[in-house]
Amino acid sequence: MSRPGEVLTIGYEGTTPDRLIAALKGAEVATLVDVRALANSRRPGFAKGALSAALEAAGIGYLHLRALGTPAAGRAAVRAGRPAEMRRIFAAHLAGDEPQAALANLRDLAGRQRVCVLCLEADPAQCHRTLVAEAVGGGIVHLRP
Repeated sequence: MSRPGEVLTIGYEGTTPDRLIAALKGAEVATLVDVRALANSRRPGFAKGALSAALEAAGIGYLHLRALGTPAAGRAAVRAGRPAEMRRIFAAHLAGDEPQAALANLRDLAGRQRVCVLCLEADPAQCHRTLVAEAVGGGIVHLRP
């Protein structure tokens, strides 16, 4: 079981919904926290509705914290291969009131149950979900489905 405040992270790039859910179940995740600004995907099974339904069927909760998503300019920086720029943009975004409230919600939830933060990128070093997990302030475990 996780330590209080510990946050797991996972990316769905290159995997399937079944493999993602298997990894979450194997790690005993209670709630998947989606930190995509836009919780839609062209990949089958990863749009908000389909993913939340599949998670519910597997006994895993789903929470979308849109305020912890990367702003459009940050997403553009990642697509252009400028992760340092994305980190700068996201850090400025994270300082806002709405993201801070969402972060407090995540921190509280992580203190009560095992949570996993979801975004697209397979490599956590290239994804803002690591920055979110770091901002929670506890330990971080990166899952790979």
